Amino acid sequence: MRRVLISVSDKTDIDQLASGLVDYDYEIISTGGTAKFLREQGLKVKDVSEVTLYPEMMDGRVKTLHPAIHGGLLALRDNSEHMEQLEEMGILPIDMVVVNLYPFAQTIAKKDVTLEEAIENIDIGGPTMIRSAAKNYLDVAVITDPADYGQILSELNEKDGQLSQETRRSLAVKAFKLTGEYDQMIYDYLSGIEGEKKDFPGIFKINYSKKMDLRYGENPHQKAAFYIDQTINEPSVATAEQLSGKELSFNNINDTDGALELVKEFSEPTVAVIKHTNPCGLASAENLLTAYERAYSGDPLSAYGSIVALNRKVDYKTAQAITGPDKFVEVIIAPAYEERALKVLRGRWESIRILKIPDLASEYKKDPYEYKKITGGLLVQERNMLSYDRGKLKVVTRCEPDEKQWEDLLFAWKGVKHVKSNAVVIARDKTIVGVGAGQMSRVDSMLIAIRKSGNRVKEAVVASDAFFPFRDAIDEAAASGIKAIIQPGGSVRDEEVIEAADEHNIAMVLTGNRHFKH
Repeated sequence: MRRVLISVSDKTDIDQLASGLVDYDYEIISTGGTAKFLREQGLKVKDVSEVTLYPEMMDGRVKTLHPAIHGGLLALRDNSEHMEQLEEMGILPIDMVVVNLYPFAQTIAKKDVTLEEAIENIDIGGPTMIRSAAKNYLDVAVITDPADYGQILSELNEKDGQLSQETRRSLAVKAFKLTGEYDQMIYDYLSGIEGEKKDFPGIFKINYSKKMDLRYGENPHQKAAFYIDQTINEPSVATAEQLSGKELSFNNINDTDGALELVKEFSEPTVAVIKHTNPCGLASAENLLTAYERAYSGDPLSAYGSIVALNRKVDYKTAQAITGPDKFVEVIIAPAYEERALKVLRGRWESIRILKIPDLASEYKKDPYEYKKITGGLLVQERNMLSYDRGKLKVVTRCEPDEKQWEDLLFAWKGVKHVKSNAVVIARDKTIVGVGAGQMSRVDSMLIAIRKSGNRVKEAVVASDAFFPFRDAIDEAAASGIKAIIQPGGSVRDEEVIEAADEHNIAMVLTGNRHFKH
């Protein structure tokens, strides 16, 4: 009779696997809650304490740390001395281990988790059994992922209760990956607690789990995959549920991330329309339909084949507007959808990728860092989550913004943060009407934004992600009819730039902080 030790926190489908193993004459050894669960399913189970002859102790902290367990896992079956020692000690071999670990990642993702709670979710016996079984994969199978249960049962069925050496090796590789990532998460958490916190550790390791392979990367000749951070519960593309549509592409994921991060900036109903990570439309309004219509009007030509992000539940009328004639949307992401809205979206485009995220108003742990890979290295920085109090902004011109201009300036300042530098955004009625992105000179960004705005530039406001190095962009803004500008300041020619604004009777506000995005 073969023996399997089962000890799992995640009990998904474990009864099906256990039942299948019993059919192949496996004796089940199990611990505490897992043993109780399997017995409730009508399965015969031997408690670990019957094997070790010691009871579980210290609130379950000590259960499987015993030679009767690890001797049965580590003994080499073709080593006569090992097998003689097992017989001498009365230890039977264990042929398979099915273990998943305490939910440490989910625990520390909680907003108000305590240190004590986190420590109690550090698994000791589980990783130890996994490593023992994985080290001896030539003789022992180690299963750590419920997603593998079906494949395991299928192979057992095909090979008369046996698993191939290649399968056992593959399972061992997956097991060591799991324990490595698990230890890294614990290190990252404990090294970041109060008293030992460092902004950036001496060794920076990133643990992401592969969610899926992608058809290709930015271009068809580039292979790609999508990895996620399982310690973060922040609403994101990584945590989104795909309700329908084709598989997401590399560019879909990247663009949708940009769209979602933009609408997160706003508390009132807001819609962002994104192409190549830059907004070609953005608007806030009293309701979602109006916000969408204004956002789409920002640059209808560029909006074809765009990503649409909304920070409210998508209603029927908004869905109708999104699916109007001559429109095409690649991805839509929102916190929720009315059933009629889903029917409209799916009916218009079978391929549209519809993503659902948690309510953006709920509390969640924010991912603190962002990364940029360079050849031979990694740039790590805090996310740009700086917020602004109007009272701390500085009006530096004789002319001051009126209330409507203030609303538009603050709206535009949030929007320009998400445009590739050099960036200039023109806004009116809390709607982006022109964007100049990614130019090497700021005046060129201004000219592009003005051209995109057309007649809507009159009486509008401008946001610039960094200071104006010369007055030329101010002169261009004035000639087009701009009435107020918000920018960081900090140029050696600030006085010249402010003087230009005064000459043209333009109100200018300085934030003191820039919003570069490269």
